[in-house]
Amino acid sequence: EGCNNCPMFPAVKKNDLSAKEFKRKLKLYNRYNNLYFISPSKWLYDCTKQSLLTKNKPVFHIPNILDVTIFKPVDKIIARQFLNIETHETVITFGAVTVNSPYKGWVYLQKALELLKEDDTLKNVSVLIFGSAYNKEIADALPFKTRFMGFLSDEYSISLLYNASDVFIVPSVADNLPTTVLESLSCGTPVVGFNVGGIPDMISHKKNGYLAKYKDAADITNGIKYCITNKIKGEILPDFQPELIVKKHLQLFEKIKMGQLDKPVSS
Repeated sequence: EGCNNCPMFPAVKKNDLSAKEFKRKLKLYNRYNNLYFISPSKWLYDCTKQSLLTKNKPVFHIPNILDVTIFKPVDKIIARQFLNIETHETVITFGAVTVNSPYKGWVYLQKALELLKEDDTLKNVSVLIFGSAYNKEIADALPFKTRFMGFLSDEYSISLLYNASDVFIVPSVADNLPTTVLESLSCGTPVVGFNVGGIPDMISHKKNGYLAKYKDAADITNGIKYCITNKIKGEILPDFQPELIVKKHLQLFEKIKMGQLDKPVSS
């Protein structure tokens, strides 16, 4: 319907930056008939179809593509040797540039790990955190040995990290189509995340990961245990195969050129 009183700009209550930007976008979008929108997730696609800005514009759902020549399974032992991780450890991984961002669900991950410690089902647990530097407050809050891997600037190192992990956790409370989920699954590592946003597009519950109940830390714990004890293998779902995604983009370009936008983009 519109934007105003945005919590990101609390100093200005009316006609804030969000309201001004919304008006500028609406004016721009209404000016042109050759604007086409692609949403990578079904959730964002539905949002876009409802938005006053875009509900009268052509909107399509095509997932993001991933380079599977880089993000692919390698021997876990070798990956751990590169990263100096013991082979007997049960490795739980989490990634965020700002670990304690409220959107990334840090509080739920912390609680889930506390519950995991009390449960004592898994042995020799260690936690890897990548994307941010060492944080003493966070390190002290976790009940397991924790390694801060810092910001990894190249994809090969990130791929090694996924391969060295037993499970990757995405406790985001709001997210579109987090690339980290695709990367982990493509490396063969299962993912546990909340059933929110675009995350359920990528995770088939109890098959390549675990979809936890929204904001339920105990269910994140259940997901960690389920994936590890059942040796769940991560894999990207058929809709995310690069060849199919490229095909959908080419089909869309052709439909635009031929004026056939009323026909759906096929799988």
